[in-house]
Amino acid sequence: MPLPSSLCVYCGSRFGADTAYRDTATGLGDLIARNGITLVYGGGGVGLMGLTANAALKGGGKVVGIIPSFLLKREAGHPNLTETVVVETMHERKLQMFERSDAFIILPGGIGTLEEFFEILSWRTLGLHAKPIVIIDQGGYWQPLEALLKSIVTGGFADPINFDHVVFVKDFKDVLPAIEKMPRSPVAEKTLDRL
Repeated sequence: MPLPSSLCVYCGSRFGADTAYRDTATGLGDLIARNGITLVYGGGGVGLMGLTANAALKGGGKVVGIIPSFLLKREAGHPNLTETVVVETMHERKLQMFERSDAFIILPGGIGTLEEFFEILSWRTLGLHAKPIVIIDQGGYWQPLEALLKSIVTGGFADPINFDHVVFVKDFKDVLPAIEKMPRSPVAEKTLDRL
């Protein structure tokens, strides 16, 4: 499959405990710019999200930030983006990030990052999109999440095919090759346990 024209990155508004997270965020932003891909993200100028945006901008890339007005001050909205879209709600933010992106990358992050990931995964399992989802498991940060997803399947609450469009990689350099290999077909209708 061809490279996406835009990538949505979900990640923390903090740096995290491991300094390697910073290197991964910076490396990913640079990689996105070098490949002529537009970065779509939450619009903040802080934490890993700010580092990713700065690296993409430094590399000459296009960066679109989508941020609710109430977070504009709290997250120190990034002042130098190619485009900043100010919305009213978190729901509008996530919808615009979804609509403007061809694939999704998850870096280390907190509750907000998890919430964004699970929503986009839920939409995928419902057949609302066929966009790839790549999780960068820097230093094993997301291993508990990978184990949880496997547990959902073994526990009988999802079919294995639901997770064929989610891939875990160890290094940001593996993101684009992973996306190129991923299926773009819609998910078959969910199997339900009817009474």
